Amino acid sequence: MAQPTPGSQAYHWQSVPYGAGGYVDGFIYHPREKGILYARTDVGGLYRYDFTGRSWVPLLDHLPREDADFMGVLSVAIDPANPDKVYAACGLYLQDWARKGAILRSDDRGLTWKKTELPIRIGGNADGRGTGERLVVDPRDSNTVYFGSNQDGLWRSTDSGATFTKLTASPARSINFLIFEPSSNDLYLASADGKGGLYVSRDKGSTFVAVEGAPQQLPQRAAFAADGTMYVTFAVGDGSSWAVNPSHAEGGKLVRRDPGSAGWKEISPIKPSDGLRGGYSGIDVAPDGTVVVSTLDRWWPHDDVFVSRDKGARWSALSRQARFAVSDYPWLEETNPERRMGGWLSDLKINPFNPDEMTYGHGGGVWTSRNLSAAGTDQPLIFDANIANLEEGAVTQLVSPSGGATILATMGDTAGGAWDDLTKSPKAGLFRPNTETNESIDYAGQRPGWIVRTVHNSKTRGFFSKDGGGSWDMFAATPVVASPPNEPYRGPGAIAISAKGSALVWAPERSGGFHSSDGGKSWSPSAGWPDQREQTLTPIADKVVDQVFYLHDRPGGRILVSVDGGGSFKMIAEGLPVIQSWDRSQLAVTPTRMRDLWIALPGGLVHSRSADTPFKSVKKVEAAWAIGFGAPRLKDGYPTVFVFGKIAGQGGLWRSEDEGVSWLRINDDAHQFGDMRSITGDPLEFGTLYIAPHGRGVMVGRPPVVTKP
Repeated sequence: MAQPTPGSQAYHWQSVPYGAGGYVDGFIYHPREKGILYARTDVGGLYRYDFTGRSWVPLLDHLPREDADFMGVLSVAIDPANPDKVYAACGLYLQDWARKGAILRSDDRGLTWKKTELPIRIGGNADGRGTGERLVVDPRDSNTVYFGSNQDGLWRSTDSGATFTKLTASPARSINFLIFEPSSNDLYLASADGKGGLYVSRDKGSTFVAVEGAPQQLPQRAAFAADGTMYVTFAVGDGSSWAVNPSHAEGGKLVRRDPGSAGWKEISPIKPSDGLRGGYSGIDVAPDGTVVVSTLDRWWPHDDVFVSRDKGARWSALSRQARFAVSDYPWLEETNPERRMGGWLSDLKINPFNPDEMTYGHGGGVWTSRNLSAAGTDQPLIFDANIANLEEGAVTQLVSPSGGATILATMGDTAGGAWDDLTKSPKAGLFRPNTETNESIDYAGQRPGWIVRTVHNSKTRGFFSKDGGGSWDMFAATPVVASPPNEPYRGPGAIAISAKGSALVWAPERSGGFHSSDGGKSWSPSAGWPDQREQTLTPIADKVVDQVFYLHDRPGGRILVSVDGGGSFKMIAEGLPVIQSWDRSQLAVTPTRMRDLWIALPGGLVHSRSADTPFKSVKKVEAAWAIGFGAPRLKDGYPTVFVFGKIAGQGGLWRSEDEGVSWLRINDDAHQFGDMRSITGDPLEFGTLYIAPHGRGVMVGRPPVVTKP
């Protein structure tokens, strides 16, 4: 029988609010056009702020999986002469295995983009990413764009970013920022080579000379006042990394050079003689001369933002007055009870059209002031958590139970939570403590209020809830062991709970499997578990029959089953493709069917409907990177199958209502979201899909008409 041709249906996609803004490391207001503000993130893409709607507009959701690394934005540039133009230097990592970087350019404020591939790698999520803008447009020549790379010198385009050529005159291999001096149009370059240094070119990058008298430290950022005064922040590394910012700053200073002077004056709010560690990073000057600066890596007593209205002669610490409006994001209230400014304060900017508005980023998102003019007084200085639709939470797993919470998500750094209302950040459903990374979560198929999760902490590494996440008990014991000397850290790995909650199976990272029949009070090794340590295997529980678990032996190309609560595993299928440690696969069980198994593989999708049915390849599916299940269209029908993969040559998110016979693409080219960390359908609402794009938090997608079977 001929296979149906895949179709498509336009879904509506929106972020599920949590408030995990992630590390936001750079901002640019357009200096001449009111209402233009961009924010860059290390893994979550680029955003433009909607001042009317008071929310962020994601600009890189169009990126396909093959360009997912471009969600790491190392630098952003605006064209001072054209408010519609914006550029982004994109790439995640610098290692040889990483995808090479690119410059993205837009003529419509990020609505559409063109791409210029580069022959070098860009480290949007590498050490040093918190420094100033390495990408800059010549204010007097919109065709000329410069890019200072992480480790490959200086590059220049003379055709508005369509092509780039490496400049041999660059004084540095590693560049922290580029900035033009407004009156002279001299180009300043911050070196991160060795002990650093500041250089200037007066001939459009043909030659550079060292700036006389500048500190021999690592320049982090710079700003010019309207009168020509130049401010530069510096940091000194702690020796653990060649790059500094957002981490590794041992010391540093803030210096000023007045117009017409060749000398530099230190104006640091806190000097090394005060006995406090840390450097300086964020720096900006308002049109009226107000200066703001942030400390960097001053972990004790805490980082701060300072303001001066006399060119740095006197400073006011904003933490003394700061009050943070967090009512929309309950987890922030718990995370910051002392109401401190945050950590990793790499950048801050004052709105050139509103002197009361200062926006700064930290490791947990964005804060924006309402009344910066009150700095230095006895009045409260109000900061709003300005993260609406900027959800950079790193989700590790999603599940949607058949009862209780609508969606549960574990997250890196901020724990995660359970949502009943997808329009609000959860309050009662927060996972605690919410300053730790949660790795894995599962629910009992026949008792969906029974939930287990694993946590990166120094105690038992796991929690159990019997009321849908309303309360949690820590496991009395753990099978997770400390990492041996000279070996990588061992995380908590994956956990599964049986259909009625009578048994648990836990697979810590680079370890064997363990089972418990007493709710986590004790753990015993699972017999028959594959003897390998290079890959962490993920157990899954049958959602219909209690005590039954499945396991994909990735390097062995086998499927194993346990029918005794994880006590022992035996092979039920072999001859499957071998999965290397760097590749992805996912074994999944249909939630309403006993032993109905699917495997998402790099080379396709396979399915076994029952113990009597061998695994068979699903036609037209060329690659499957993630799989999930949702409600059927008709009551008691076969669940909807969702796949993130490539079908008939087209990558994307797909839906099947007939066990994979036919497929419907449910995303479009404007909503590809790079890569996915997890997907799961809603078991009660037909067509609804929850996704966790890398660096974009939790999102929900719905068809034009939502129905319940």
